[in-house]
Amino acid sequence: MNNLLIESTKKTPEVSFNTDGRLKISGRSIPEDPTKFYDELFEWIFFYCQEPSDTTTVDIELEYFNSGSSKAILHILRALVDISKKGNNLSVNWYYEEGDDDIMERGEYYESILETKFNFIET
Repeated sequence: MNNLLIESTKKTPEVSFNTDGRLKISGRSIPEDPTKFYDELFEWIFFYCQEPSDTTTVDIELEYFNSGSSKAILHILRALVDISKKGNNLSVNWYYEEGDDDIMERGEYYESILETKFNFIET
């Protein structure tokens, strides 16, 4: 399994998924077809979850994302929470800009429905 690195565009985020357990999504996520963009990420996550690192650290640093991206991010986080329930360490770092209540509240929503602790980091 290889690392997954995708450069950002005006509408899609930078993605850095490393097999050592460091996963990062950053930038803006407003793709015209979220399924098309996120399918590659779902596939990578599926295989990663088969043999995850002992510790997985997820950094979500999105300045804006649309509803399609929101569903996709939840899908990814749900798969990673499942590996933590099997004994692997999971740390989710949710970054938001000072005063950006929308992004912070989205992270709080994910935290509550996934029933896992997030680290909220104001930038």
